[in-house]
Amino acid sequence: MTARRVSAPGHSVTGSDGTSNEGAVMVDYRIELVMVPVADVDRSRAFYGDTLGWPVDHDVRVDEHLRFVQVTPPGSACSISFGEGISEMAPGSLRALQVVVASADDAYADLVARGVDATPVQDLDWGRFTYFADPDGNSWAVQELPRRG
Repeated sequence: MTARRVSAPGHSVTGSDGTSNEGAVMVDYRIELVMVPVADVDRSRAFYGDTLGWPVDHDVRVDEHLRFVQVTPPGSACSISFGEGISEMAPGSLRALQVVVASADDAYADLVARGVDATPVQDLDWGRFTYFADPDGNSWAVQELPRRG
């Protein structure tokens, strides 16, 4: 695990509660796995693995009530997982997934070529976007970051 100093030795930062964290160490918290609630694990595995072409890292049935599938979008340090017995969220209720790509136009063309119902690319002040959803309705935003300069 990587940690870094919040303040230099001999210096302190005062929190909103008035306490000092002199010499405190800030821990790096990396998001590496997001649970996606689905109704049909096989259908979702086919969508993410076969339709989208994202590598299926794991597909393990632990017992009759627990199955874990992990898929990682190409180029991502964060994977998604779904399965049986791993989430209490209602299938299709996740509406907050976002990936970043080099080209929204290329991503849109790739999604459409794979048979995914994606929205045409939209130009917004904070980037260019296309959107799609998995078979349960979990929605994805695909963003091309705005050019800096």
